[in-house]
Amino acid sequence: MIATVQRTARLLAAHWPALVAWFLAGTLGHYLVLKLAALVGARSALGGILLLPVAALMLLIAYVAMLLVLRDGMPKLRSVAPLPDGRAERRTAFLDGVLGGILPFMAFYAAWGFLREDVVDYINGAFVWQFAWGLEAVVNGVEYDTSGTIDDLGVNAGTVVILVAAFLARWAYQRYRARLPKAVGVVAVYLEGLWVYLAAYVLADLLGSLSGWVQSRQAMVWLGELRAGLVGTLAPLGFLWDGVEWLLGEAGGLILLPVAWLTIAGVVYGQAVKADAPRLSGDVVERMRTRYATVPQRVRRRLGDFWGQLTGRFRPIGRALTIMWRAGPVLIAGYVLLFTVVTLGEQWLTIGLSRLIGPHELMSFWVPASVALTMVVALVVEPVRMAVVASTYDHTLGRLMSSADVEAHVDETVGSAEGELDDEGSAGVSGEQDGVGEVVGDGRL
Repeated sequence: MIATVQRTARLLAAHWPALVAWFLAGTLGHYLVLKLAALVGARSALGGILLLPVAALMLLIAYVAMLLVLRDGMPKLRSVAPLPDGRAERRTAFLDGVLGGILPFMAFYAAWGFLREDVVDYINGAFVWQFAWGLEAVVNGVEYDTSGTIDDLGVNAGTVVILVAAFLARWAYQRYRARLPKAVGVVAVYLEGLWVYLAAYVLADLLGSLSGWVQSRQAMVWLGELRAGLVGTLAPLGFLWDGVEWLLGEAGGLILLPVAWLTIAGVVYGQAVKADAPRLSGDVVERMRTRYATVPQRVRRRLGDFWGQLTGRFRPIGRALTIMWRAGPVLIAGYVLLFTVVTLGEQWLTIGLSRLIGPHELMSFWVPASVALTMVVALVVEPVRMAVVASTYDHTLGRLMSSADVEAHVDETVGSAEGELDDEGSAGVSGEQDGVGEVVGDGRL
């Protein structure tokens, strides 16, 4: 962990201004797009829904840029994937990173409630505009029609139609990308972000409904009565029960959040570096492979294409998790501890700055000042967090390269400069897995 701390300090010393600038730009872009979506949504629900994913993409672009800025200070990554030389290669690396990071970032964005916060801000902002326009209509003595405005998303026909249309358009672009101008790659980023964003929100809405249904079942009532009976009979069991619930809740946040960020970094950097996942083995698996080999080649090719389309977007996530798994528990545990220290530092910095400012009236001072205070703290902490993630990934990659069963080399083949997903779902990745435990760099990121 000491080496990770030292590398983090070097990365911050070399790249702090660029990290702050990118984070500030992403946060400002996210804020402005949400305000624009609210304004448009107050007039047209369809326009608001189409703009909402762009707000999340603003943050993703900023984080991908921060991670790529840190690349030249990561010696292990540079040894297998040298920095791109020309402007076109850097642009390709950037688009590859954004496309590859959309799925894990949106999953993280939805799981930690940021997606729902965006929707709430969008709806509240749209209602503010409608209230103002409604008052103006009353003053002028005209009728104000709000039909077709503001939609809370969720599981409805409009959302599903937009989701399916965006997915099909993204599939069509991937299929015919060779005939399209390279600049259209930006459209692919938007289409990918749109359907993943809406799918994440719909899935979260369904899971929320399922959770409410489970909580209302009789079995949950029996479980509550069982707990009450045990606590009434043996008080220590109540403390143990509460302790286990608290531990599971806290451990989930403390472990999953840093692992999620390291996974996102692994997917972004994984456009250049891959780790081959362990192959399944056993008699049942071998019999299935033997039977599959008897299927006609044309059918297998079609099945392979379908399976690649279905699972391709998840493979970079699997590779990132494989790298973490092979790095060992000690390194990952140290990273989780360091990430937690940064999170605690964020909280203490917020408290310290508020104490430094001193007592003031709540509504006239602290309500507006809290936004600026939160932003100042984020500008300090987020570059540190990204540097910790990047240095840990570099250390993890170094651990893999030094292990006996891992060989590192650079793939001289440069992939497509269009920044779109290939058949495996990786954005323009040309590196291939050449053997078990092999790390391949395509020399682009």
